[in-house]
Amino acid sequence: MKQSLQLKLGQQLTMTPQLQQAIRLLQLSTLDLQQEIQEALESNPMLEVEESFDSSAGNTDYEGSEQDKIDYTRQQEIAAESGTDNSADFSASDNFSSATSDNFNEPGYSETESFGDSEGFTDGESFGDNDVYGEGESFSADGGDWSDSIPSDLPVDTSWDDVYQTSSTGNSSNYDNEDSDFESRRAVTDSLYDHLMWQLNLTPMSDRDRVLAMAIIDAVEPSGMLSITLEEIFEGMRGDFEELELDEVEAVQHRLQQFDPCGVCSQNLSECLLVQLQQFDPKTPFLDSAKLIAKQYLPLLGSRDYRQLMRRTKLKEAELSQAIALIQSLNPRPGDIIASGDTEYVVPDVFVEKRDGRWIVELNPEIAPRLRINSNYASMVKRADSSSDNTFLKDNLQEARWFLKSLQSRNETLLKVASCIVEKQRGFLDYGPEAMKPLVLHDIAEIVEMHESTISRVTTQKYMHTPQGIFELKYFFSSHVSTDSGGECSSTAIRAIIKKLVSAENPKKPLSDSKITDLLAEQGIQVARRTIAKYRESLNIPPSNERKTI
Repeated sequence: MKQSLQLKLGQQLTMTPQLQQAIRLLQLSTLDLQQEIQEALESNPMLEVEESFDSSAGNTDYEGSEQDKIDYTRQQEIAAESGTDNSADFSASDNFSSATSDNFNEPGYSETESFGDSEGFTDGESFGDNDVYGEGESFSADGGDWSDSIPSDLPVDTSWDDVYQTSSTGNSSNYDNEDSDFESRRAVTDSLYDHLMWQLNLTPMSDRDRVLAMAIIDAVEPSGMLSITLEEIFEGMRGDFEELELDEVEAVQHRLQQFDPCGVCSQNLSECLLVQLQQFDPKTPFLDSAKLIAKQYLPLLGSRDYRQLMRRTKLKEAELSQAIALIQSLNPRPGDIIASGDTEYVVPDVFVEKRDGRWIVELNPEIAPRLRINSNYASMVKRADSSSDNTFLKDNLQEARWFLKSLQSRNETLLKVASCIVEKQRGFLDYGPEAMKPLVLHDIAEIVEMHESTISRVTTQKYMHTPQGIFELKYFFSSHVSTDSGGECSSTAIRAIIKKLVSAENPKKPLSDSKITDLLAEQGIQVARRTIAKYRESLNIPPSNERKTI
């Protein structure tokens, strides 16, 4: 119970603030990264967005002062010397199987420390003068004035629309324009409840029926069906009205079922389908047979027991097929048409395309603005001054350099990992999912000489644009199954083969899981039947008895 001094020798990983920032930026998605950059621009006066020049003009028609031209030429030379071209290419003869750092000495790669080592982010490290994100003045590539486009002799009664072309969505002529805002005119923002209440307010109805209708609408699920029965709604409303009958609730429900989308406020699937069938022309062929099946024999249709259906409905095979086709044209979940929420789009972080027989990997330059340090504020920093203002500028200047270095390290790491994935999955890029090869995080970690946790952060919520489509980087990693020849087959390739076999099967005799297992065994792929069932369910493919048709 006394104080003492002890000496211990040990090793521990020091997570410096710079390393923590680099790891945090590495695992951010595109949208989160843009938000992080915007917050850094608002909080740090040393950071500013670098003005880009019009590359389509070849920078030959740039108008500006003579000094601006000299500064711009110097910036281009600095960018060329620092090797900032964020692209990497490799030919078919390149060998990416080695884990040495020589594999990344091609243009587009620069040496970087692994995120498992904190030495790459020391407190005293700063950017050099030749860094791509270095200090420099910004200037506009367009020397003209926007006011030059306004006519000098405008009539007195001229309106704004006569001078500037507006893109109003209310103008019907804009519907044929390819550049018109498609989503703003067709996006649905109201929920199913709001949509039904809007129609209820436009429907002439007594106050008593309106209250009953609001109670029924409150019980509607997003699918369009009622979550409770009419009897339960009736019992809940008996205390509010005198001499209320169940027939009144049913009458209000029938009126609501005619609302858009047709079939809402139904108690079960059979009732929903019958309401939609009532909207057809009475002269529609096989309408009565479709109503009979929807009313009495819907469980038999769900189990695809066509023999029993033909025997009970006394229909021939061709007639039953037409009646079933009429039922299949209906919507069993009418509420799904009124979907709420905005459409989410995926912005790819990496582009992959084939040029002259080689796959080229490039970072998307549009995912984040190019940043640099404001040269005017940076010149105000004085070395020997310890005032509060000078300390504030020093701290922000150092934070800006750390932030820019973390962004640059993130781009380099993402480019390395994406290039290795493309090298490993060339067969997928050329032939599709059936040529996908088995790949795990450890394989990429050995090549880029980083930890698996770093590779996991890089491949999470990062997307690659390929000729086969846009995929998350995690998509290219899959387990393997041994083949008879001693090789390995990716689970993604097996799923693609299963999907191809099911799409080519005979609808009258669909392939069972055991049959698919035998077909894969003929190709040398040994997979258990339960594994086939698991892969089939992951592809949302129903069992063979549910895929059977007449």
